[in-house]
Amino acid sequence: MTPEVIYRVSQDAMLIAAKVTAPLLIPSLVVGLLIAMFQAATQINETTLTFVPKLIVIGLVLVIMGPAMLQMFLDYFQHLIKEIPVLIG
Repeated sequence: MTPEVIYRVSQDAMLIAAKVTAPLLIPSLVVGLLIAMFQAATQINETTLTFVPKLIVIGLVLVIMGPAMLQMFLDYFQHLIKEIPVLIG
């Protein structure tokens, strides 16, 4: 394996990781920001106030986007497995 091949495979893996985690991280970030603004405005400092809504949002996103995320990961993995002979040599 040449350094270029390792670089390309690593780059593809990082891109897939970003694509798979983005549907979970972005809504969680938005909800956390909204809750933080609410807490700053009302001066309520309750830790469960941020945890429970984020947990609910992540659960909903997993139910809605989970199959698409899994399919994206499986497609990448199958492509990587099929490419092993080319990558090795």
